[in-house]
Amino acid sequence: MGLLDRITRAVTGRGGLPADFDGTLEPDENVVAVAEVAGGGHVVVTSWGIWLPGESSRRIGWHLVSKAVWGDGTLVVTEATEEVADGVVLLTDLPPLRLRLDEPGKVPAAVHTRVTGSIRSRHRRDLPGGGGVWFLQRRIPGVDGSVLQVRADPGTDAELVRRLAVDVARKAHQA
Repeated sequence: MGLLDRITRAVTGRGGLPADFDGTLEPDENVVAVAEVAGGGHVVVTSWGIWLPGESSRRIGWHLVSKAVWGDGTLVVTEATEEVADGVVLLTDLPPLRLRLDEPGKVPAAVHTRVTGSIRSRHRRDLPGGGGVWFLQRRIPGVDGSVLQVRADPGTDAELVRRLAVDVARKAHQA
């Protein structure tokens, strides 16, 4: 990357996108870090989320990254799906995505900073009979305020989690 590209990227947050990137950034979405994925494509870290390579680039918003781990040259990202129930967002983890980055640059640190930075507060509650639930208040880029998310341990009774989440959301709105 040349000096002009680095200056442009530093000033606008827009420079430095790889040629194979076919996503569309939001007007206030800025590029934070980029790394080539072994086997083709690039990971693009922005202020709004992490863009993954594939047939077409797609972004996982920071509020939907349940877990991101860096080790042995591989970034492992666990994405969550969301379901809204009575004003609370129930998260369910998808299988982890493994991205081999031979020259990761700032990507691992940027991902860690953005994922943890999206969390305003978190609380864990263990449930009778095993398992537990995480309650998270998270910021969503481009949205004012925060959202209550509930993420259950794998194998936890889904109906129990739903009832507990709705109860917590009602109490939070009454407070």
